[in-house]
Amino acid sequence: MSDYDVVVVGGGPGGYASALYGASAGLNVALVEENKVGGCCLHRGCIPAKALLQAAEVFRAVKHSGDFGFRLPDGVQATTDWPAVNARKAGIVGQLHKGLSGLLRRRKVTVVEGRGRLTGDGAVAVGDQTLRGRAVIICAGSVPRSLPGMEIDGDRIITSDHATNSDRDALPDRVAVIGGGVIGAEFASVFTDLGVHTTLLEALPHGVLPIGPDRQVADILGLALARRGTDIHPAARVGTLEHNRNGIVVPFEHAGGAEKIEVDQVLVAIGRRPFTEDMGLEEAGVRVSERRFIEVDTTTMATSRPNVYAIGDCVDTPGLAHVAYAEAIVAVHAILGETPVPVDYARVPWVVYTHPEVAWAGLTEAEAREAGHTVEVHKHSFAGNGRAMIIGDTDGMVKVVAATDGPILGFHLVGPWASELLAEGYLAVNWEALPSEVAAFIHPHPSLSEAIGETMITFSGRSLHG
Repeated sequence: MSDYDVVVVGGGPGGYASALYGASAGLNVALVEENKVGGCCLHRGCIPAKALLQAAEVFRAVKHSGDFGFRLPDGVQATTDWPAVNARKAGIVGQLHKGLSGLLRRRKVTVVEGRGRLTGDGAVAVGDQTLRGRAVIICAGSVPRSLPGMEIDGDRIITSDHATNSDRDALPDRVAVIGGGVIGAEFASVFTDLGVHTTLLEALPHGVLPIGPDRQVADILGLALARRGTDIHPAARVGTLEHNRNGIVVPFEHAGGAEKIEVDQVLVAIGRRPFTEDMGLEEAGVRVSERRFIEVDTTTMATSRPNVYAIGDCVDTPGLAHVAYAEAIVAVHAILGETPVPVDYARVPWVVYTHPEVAWAGLTEAEAREAGHTVEVHKHSFAGNGRAMIIGDTDGMVKVVAATDGPILGFHLVGPWASELLAEGYLAVNWEALPSEVAAFIHPHPSLSEAIGETMITFSGRSLHG
């Protein structure tokens, strides 16, 4: 029996953030993880996926080097060294894992290997060990979802977990991506830019990012992918996948009728589900929903059992690493007896790292109107932005949704480096800033951020370049 102030179950972003933040506050923390600290985000999700997206970005830049005045020798074409791409990705992951492990040691967090399970008396069993804490934080994470007829084999039918850890010597020639949400869109962008014939199948009426960002913004991404060669089918109902000697046959129905395509590999990207099986939750008095999410009071992240908290993908909040970080801070504040500042889930920042990138915070135009707001909307394209032209990346726009004579309600971007530009809009939305207040700030020239300033200025009825 070991005694701690806090026992954290799960070493992903929410788990290690809980451990590090708690330890920095003087708490004696144990962190239980059955694989490697860093969890899915570091080893199978955010980091390796974005490393692949960056590789695709570089490959795309090399192919278009002629636009900048550079010429490859006659007959020479850029080719993909897939093992080298994966080796660089693995190096980044390894370096971050090493740094995280060292930081946990320096904070004197005890890392226990194994799968943690709650006991009836509120302790955590890990193999033959029992860890007891004044509080427990469950950060069980999530795993990819699948459907009948799409049985995952890790080779020809894969999930994002497999795609980010591929040991293949080369990319497949033909891929079907099932699901046009964030994960599906990002991998469609990677595959397309690396020269893979990519078919994107989405069950909802909009083929790319059907839920989340403003529709106009998502449609710009869909058009950009289609122009680069992605074959997009919205409202597609996929049937049972069929193996043959040459690959996988994917049958699907859509508005134009029924089709079958043959591909080398199928990526199933229809979302993730909480990984809360066999954790002793019900026996310990922790309520879970029908969908296996742990039920919490989001003002403290407390569960139905006293002194047990849950955060991250195992609760029904946005499945984002940075949301898990924020929830970790809320839970630790609650454990310390302090007053947490709850996460405002309606205003969290979202980013899709496709080409072009998509980012947003707050309400879409449709959501704002449905909520009863009288709104004013202004947009500014990157097409005339000097910095966008210089870097050769002019697809996209800024779109701002504000209450009439009131604060900014939503901020939406599609275009170059939208992930980095979002910070200004996120602050504006969460501080309930007026467009005129943001417009008063100077944006450097030339910069992509000028498109934000230009958009805010137009709310006054005047403009510079628009």
